[in-house]
Amino acid sequence: MIPPRQGEVWWAETEEKRRPVLVVTRSEAVPVLTSIVVAPVTRTVRDIPTEVRLDEREGMPMECAASFDNLQRVRVSALTERAGDVGPRREEICQALRALSDC
Repeated sequence: MIPPRQGEVWWAETEEKRRPVLVVTRSEAVPVLTSIVVAPVTRTVRDIPTEVRLDEREGMPMECAASFDNLQRVRVSALTERAGDVGPRREEICQALRALSDC
């Protein structure tokens, strides 16, 4: 498997369910880690600064949002399928992280 990169959307298989997540961990660190930080993707879009909107351009079947208020750690091995990438919108990850930390 090609290691996930920051800004990519992947499907994660957890004990509860299969769900999309946005990779937050910096790309250079991923190959040496067994777990990484992700923002879970939800269909609930609240238009708040701690969200990154996603849609079919990022491989999602409908409009949704990656929630930075609910960051999670997942095992890299739980990521099973790459769905897409935020591409040139990666700065939105930094903005959401700044909003999360309120600095």
